[in-house]
Amino acid sequence: MERVVGTVVRGLRCPIINHGDSIEEIVVDSVLKASEVEGFHMNDKDIVTITESIVARAQGNYATIDDIAKDVHSKFGEDTVGVIFPILSRNRFAVVLRGISKGVKKMVLMLSYPSDEVGNHLVDLDMLDEKGVNPWTDVLTEQQFREHFGYNKHPFTGVDYIDYYKSIVEEYGVECEVIFSNHPKTILQYTKSVLTCDIHSRFRTKRILKANGGVKIYSLDNILSESIDGSGYNEAYGLLGSNKSTETSVKLFPRNCQPIVDQIQHLLKEKTGKDIEVMIYGDGAFKDPVGKIWELADPVVSPAYTSGLDGTPNEVKLKYLADNNFADLRGEELKQAISHYINNKDSDLVGSMEAQGTTPRKLTDLIGSLSDLTSGSGDKGTPVVYIQGYFDNYTK
Repeated sequence: MERVVGTVVRGLRCPIINHGDSIEEIVVDSVLKASEVEGFHMNDKDIVTITESIVARAQGNYATIDDIAKDVHSKFGEDTVGVIFPILSRNRFAVVLRGISKGVKKMVLMLSYPSDEVGNHLVDLDMLDEKGVNPWTDVLTEQQFREHFGYNKHPFTGVDYIDYYKSIVEEYGVECEVIFSNHPKTILQYTKSVLTCDIHSRFRTKRILKANGGVKIYSLDNILSESIDGSGYNEAYGLLGSNKSTETSVKLFPRNCQPIVDQIQHLLKEKTGKDIEVMIYGDGAFKDPVGKIWELADPVVSPAYTSGLDGTPNEVKLKYLADNNFADLRGEELKQAISHYINNKDSDLVGSMEAQGTTPRKLTDLIGSLSDLTSGSGDKGTPVVYIQGYFDNYTK
């Protein structure tokens, strides 16, 4: 029978995961139950993806603002601390900021502008042009920023993050000075003790700070990289990838994930006889065209995945073949020519004209984005995603 459907993606409903649950058994049972109830057959090269949140919940990987404060104070003591380049997020950073504030005596909070690292804007680009402000050269105090741009609320959250973050710090009796700059070196005019809170640019930021006289230089992956009095932790990412659990606690990015995906793959092989790929995913890697937000606030899209998901796609562009290589063909003859080309394509198409316009991103980034959009971040209740036909092409 002719195949008429390509990739199929299903969000699977699962039980609510709690600390101590066997995430491996729950995922496998959920996949098998979905297959039985929905009547789909499992195949080799299907993919099971699991949101990082339920893995961290099963691990009980949580920490309180007191844990954060203790670790921050152990690193900075009584110093004035520069907290630079945080993202503007109630979910991702506000509770972390509470913990940092409890651990310091004075803070200089340096925000990047016009937007944070992931695209949340403090000010519109047109307003920069109107006021003649160059964010790559101009350093602004809080008063100067307000004189230029006034008070602006985030279009999605309705929050003025300057006031919001400053109020969090001052709530703990900590003096807080707010400045605006895109240059890491700016903070060194105020203090040599710096906690840099950027995610994907953190290594460059720390290098610049250390090269220009910074003394105590840490990033969020250095905070809670070890357990504090029995708290959760993440040896690789610390507080990166954490998000709000309660007003005084955060859920951390899961740790030791590779054995989990390997075990799920092993159990599925035992029960189905199929070689199914497995990955854990966090944020997808895509940008919203309206809010200008780049989704990826986690340090990586996937902290662990089975070996079959390594690498990038190796695909040709069908419309390029139809418009160029086989422009004189139609119907079944065209289909056969393209199918023959695909079946005989090179194993590495990098630089090939026939591959232009395809997406040369890591498979895990593409699949993680697909999974994140499928599961959503709200109340769908589908933290496991089952993907079929992802590795198929026009010929099969």
